[in-house]
Amino acid sequence: MFNLVLFGPPGSGKGTQSTGIVSTYQLQHISTGDLLRDEVSRQTPLGVEAKRYMDQGLLVPDEVVIGMISSKIDESPNARGFIFDGFPRTKAQAEALDKLLEFKGTEIHLVLSLEVPEEELTRRLIGRGATSGRTDDTEEVIVKRIKEYFAKTEPVAGYYNAHGKLERLKGDGNIDETFKLITKEIDKYLLPA
Repeated sequence: MFNLVLFGPPGSGKGTQSTGIVSTYQLQHISTGDLLRDEVSRQTPLGVEAKRYMDQGLLVPDEVVIGMISSKIDESPNARGFIFDGFPRTKAQAEALDKLLEFKGTEIHLVLSLEVPEEELTRRLIGRGATSGRTDDTEEVIVKRIKEYFAKTEPVAGYYNAHGKLERLKGDGNIDETFKLITKEIDKYLLPA
């Protein structure tokens, strides 16, 4: 089983690249946002607990999210592997994920960080806001989101770098150029399905 974490600031193309990775390598996509919504809608015990926090405007505790990830992995015993999107976001979450995967007899094999200059991210997000009608994509909000991303995720990148699992990739090319860089790294561990 091959497990991948894909990092990238808002506007780096993570969503687009995740779709290509899932399709090419037949990995299961684990998005913590999707997991939370699914568990809440199915009213599972973890979903009920998560909803209590969400209804109060609080972050769902790491233990609850890790429990959901554990359930998702257990639902797919024959998976070739997983791509983690939106998690881990803190060093504590990375450590908890490592413990969970070790318990399941696997590990994070590769962490890819899409590196895109802030000016390019801002340009992309303003363009996306203009075409999608998203009201949160003003330049001021975008700059704040990008700075928050770097402040929170850089310690996580450092954690994986210390374990020899982090690869920083130039993510400011077009979709195909970036995907070629990604597949070059994944192919060292897993060939396309």
